[in-house]
Amino acid sequence: MRMTSGVATMSREIVIGTVDKFDWVQLGAAIKHPEYGKVVDLNADVREKTGIKDANVKIYPSNGYGNIVRLRELIDIEKPDAILHFTDPHYWQWLYDNEHEIRQRVPIFYYHIWDDLPDPYYNRDYYESCDWLGCISKQTYGIVHRVGKTNRETTHNQLKDWQISYVPHGINKNVFKPLEGEDEEMRKYIHGDKEYDFILFYNNRNIKRKQPADVIYSYKMFCDTLSKDKSDKCLLLMHTASVDKNGTDLVAVVNELCPDYDVKFTNDKFDQEKLNRIYNMVDCTINIANNEGFGLTTAESVMSGTPIILNVTGGLQDQCGFKTNGKLIKEKDYIKIGSLHDEQKLPKNLTWGSWVLPVWPKSITLNGSPSTPYIFDDRINHYDVVSQLRKIHKMGRDKRKQIGLSGREYMIKNFSSEVMCESMVKGIETALNKWEPKNNFDLYKIT
Repeated sequence: MRMTSGVATMSREIVIGTVDKFDWVQLGAAIKHPEYGKVVDLNADVREKTGIKDANVKIYPSNGYGNIVRLRELIDIEKPDAILHFTDPHYWQWLYDNEHEIRQRVPIFYYHIWDDLPDPYYNRDYYESCDWLGCISKQTYGIVHRVGKTNRETTHNQLKDWQISYVPHGINKNVFKPLEGEDEEMRKYIHGDKEYDFILFYNNRNIKRKQPADVIYSYKMFCDTLSKDKSDKCLLLMHTASVDKNGTDLVAVVNELCPDYDVKFTNDKFDQEKLNRIYNMVDCTINIANNEGFGLTTAESVMSGTPIILNVTGGLQDQCGFKTNGKLIKEKDYIKIGSLHDEQKLPKNLTWGSWVLPVWPKSITLNGSPSTPYIFDDRINHYDVVSQLRKIHKMGRDKRKQIGLSGREYMIKNFSSEVMCESMVKGIETALNKWEPKNNFDLYKIT
């Protein structure tokens, strides 16, 4: 929770936002943790930050995601009421392999997200290994309902309704917010010696799934449609590593495919305060990833009052404010809908918020691996991105600010830290009240 990744950021918001209800002990994962073997007591810092005088938070630094020996030690030492884990279930195979032992003493809770359809029935055993699942996106809520309630085999135990909750990621509205006045330091950092009229912001890792090269190429095609005096006033600002072995050489992409237009890389890590300043300086944030669980960067952008262009996939759908016949589409609707990523199967009278310019995938293909045998890739068409870039460019800054602020209202109501933590507390307390220790063994009649 002290680090800067999306998982770390959400861990921090959850702990700080619920420390009045729960004491927290975190197995703090890192690839090679510099404090491995120590116990980090955060009580003083958390009590000062929250004003909760009896707040209790500590971290046991760990190399990687832990192991059963380490977990047994922590259960004996800390005697937790529950275990809450987070991120891709395949990282937690060791936990599920030992769930029968653990759940005789302690319930296992999972804060879960899944990027795309088709329904991952290969995850069914993971879901049954948990006593409660908090679903980060509406699409995930529908998936867990459909997969978790199957009983194809005699030994399958269907999940109950109380075991599945919608707990959307929450953005801290006091950190990501509109700023007043001119920020000359940030203007100088972004603009340099040049003045731009339109700044497109990419804030994601340089990995294949995030499609950074497609962002560059779409930006290039957009600039091609403008006169030279207007394209000279455009900038693509990329907050990412310009070269990454898990992605590509974006400098080469720019040099060969977008040599005539301005692209800048930050090649640095920023704290949340500095990121908020950047969101306030740019005109639009873009995320056209072909798979996306939630999409923190676009959510942060809208909470800051800056509009977004996004691919209608995964959890990004939740940020669009989709409605049918004027009514917001709820998580329970996704049990039947599945996903809104297929433009050919959209509900009638579908509308979305003014703060978002959605791009529907034009190619939905199946990908897979031995551990994830099938999952859709939702890939955009560059021309659709260009069309939305032209729309938001044409609006002008005053209109962009107006729609961005309307998006902030939507985010505060539906995706603030307070909403996330209230949903988390409700789901956990319900599960603790209903949980029963797992039997030492179960008997099944096989016919």
